[in-house]
Amino acid sequence: MSNSNTTDFTNPSTFILLGVPGLEAAHVWISIPFCAMYFIVILANFTILFIVKREPSLHEPMYYFLCMLAVTDLVLSTSTMPKILAIFWFNSREIDFSACLTQLYFVHCFSAIESGIFLAMAVDRYVAICHPLRHSTILTNRLVAKIGLAVVLRGSMLALPYPFLARQWPYCRTNIIPHTHCEHMYVVKLACADIRISSYYGLFVLLCRIGLDVFFIVVSYTQILRAIFSLPTKDARLKTFGTCISHLCVILAFYIPTLFSSLTSRFGHNLPLHFQIFIANVYLLVPPMLNPIIYGVRTKQIRDRLLQLFTHKGTKVFSWFSTSESKLHAHLTGDMVL
Repeated sequence: MSNSNTTDFTNPSTFILLGVPGLEAAHVWISIPFCAMYFIVILANFTILFIVKREPSLHEPMYYFLCMLAVTDLVLSTSTMPKILAIFWFNSREIDFSACLTQLYFVHCFSAIESGIFLAMAVDRYVAICHPLRHSTILTNRLVAKIGLAVVLRGSMLALPYPFLARQWPYCRTNIIPHTHCEHMYVVKLACADIRISSYYGLFVLLCRIGLDVFFIVVSYTQILRAIFSLPTKDARLKTFGTCISHLCVILAFYIPTLFSSLTSRFGHNLPLHFQIFIANVYLLVPPMLNPIIYGVRTKQIRDRLLQLFTHKGTKVFSWFSTSESKLHAHLTGDMVL
């Protein structure tokens, strides 16, 4: 009988997500900023996609990469946030074992894709600033498509071993995950087996995602800064430098929480659990929220199209109200004459 129970639990059908352990009473309040940020993520990224699709003049490599980033941010946040909000609002803590591993895969896959897109955008900025006359001949639409495909394939392949390794471990301790979502190390720590392969592979992916990508991004921006300081006028230097600073802020907002979360899940045993969980959720919400705002607001072409869109709609609404008021006035005047 005991053996049967152990065998049944070795392959759990569901996991239980606790949300933020120790702060269960505050789940509803915690959900307010989470929900607000998720709403901004959806609205801002769909706005970027809509504007770029609508404007043929924006069909250029920079905006293609920006659209890829918007789609990645939408998938990355949506892979976790609906379940997190369900935990906070409805105490819906159960998640199917396969669904948990799928969520785990999507988080790591699209995090790697986002890192690759940041690298591609840094290369695009390098070519645009350091070789402006050759930008259109170097970064053709065909090359952009190849870069995009390579980024997606790399992210997909790097994340693929995560669920396969997690599925092979026996889970005979507990099926309770003290987290808001199926974070890799929190899942495999429940296994009653030697999980060093999963841990080492996670560190390897971290090195590929952050180490190599950040190295090449730093190289690109070093060359960009050299080109900026060689510009003839101070205004041109300040304008180009301001654009690069905003891009670097977005990149840091993604990489710092990612690195911190990955390391604390392995070595941060002395840190409060709720602090680790909040940091793990930062890179799932804050970069997807900031990316379209900073890239969109700081990019003149998108900012101008957005203002035109709202101005055009405002003019149409004002025109509709004016026409309606005139018709109503004519109708009332006619009735009075009669």
